[in-house]
Amino acid sequence: MDSGNRKSAIAAAAIMLVFGLLAYFLPNIMLAVGGVSPLAAGAVAVLFVAGFFIVIWLRARSQRRKPH
Repeated sequence: MDSGNRKSAIAAAAIMLVFGLLAYFLPNIMLAVGGVSPLAAGAVAVLFVAGFFIVIWLRARSQRRKPH
């Protein structure tokens, strides 16, 4: 495995670990926020899903700019 592939694998693992932990705690976070406002709890879920896709999109965009 060369340096570029290793860095990509580490970045992917870090992204999946962070979002995996957030997904694990998301129900508790939503219940806590839902005590204040059910609409806010829905917004937390939407932000979580949107955040995952935004991070993946930004990672792909930065990879596209690097020369091969």
